[in-house]
Amino acid sequence: MSGAHDLGGRQGFGPIVRERDEPVFHEAWEGRTLALARAMLAGSHFNQAEFRHVKERMAPATYHGSSYYQRWLEGSITLLLEKGVITQEEFDARLDELAKGTG
Repeated sequence: MSGAHDLGGRQGFGPIVRERDEPVFHEAWEGRTLALARAMLAGSHFNQAEFRHVKERMAPATYHGSSYYQRWLEGSITLLLEKGVITQEEFDARLDELAKGTG
């Protein structure tokens, strides 16, 4: 069974447009997202298969509407919550701190 992530051989998505001299990261948060995922993998909080699968579980509209690193961030957050590394309350409190500029 194919999921939203399995685009091999599918038509209708248009050409792949590559930026000339494309940077590795377009914004700083993308690099931090990569670092977060790597740290969680290195710390054995989740493994490669789980990380791949969490992105495959995304709703098709979310998957297709997200950038590469948005999928990585969403997947990391989902696994950290599902595995109890952080609680929803801790996550929400941290978001609140960031929104207020106090964190």
